[in-house]
Amino acid sequence: MAAHDDVHVQKKKTGDSMDEIRSFNEENVLNNTRIISNSRTFMSIIGGVITGILGFTGLTGFVFYFVFMAITTVGLAAKTGFTVHSYFDSWNKIVFDGILGGLLSFVLFWTFAYDIVHIF
Repeated sequence: MAAHDDVHVQKKKTGDSMDEIRSFNEENVLNNTRIISNSRTFMSIIGGVITGILGFTGLTGFVFYFVFMAITTVGLAAKTGFTVHSYFDSWNKIVFDGILGGLLSFVLFWTFAYDIVHIF
């Protein structure tokens, strides 16, 4: 992830108070977003394989997916040291970005692992 030094804070004087204007390096933000997307896809694949091996079917498999994505979100936040605003403009990027994007990979590897372990 992009270093904290790449975030510039400028002070803008409005009346007697000083407001902070945060500016980000666009290349670093795009790189961080790509890292989140790749991490979620990889963890979706791992979660799908684990779900298939454990033999979950139906809604329990999908519940496991969302639990796994919550664990991934906590891991990504821990990777940033829980200072998400140093790397992104809001928590929404790290919490919601890419959650449904990995769902198809999850289902593919879930059914693949389930078929290999429990059917063949």
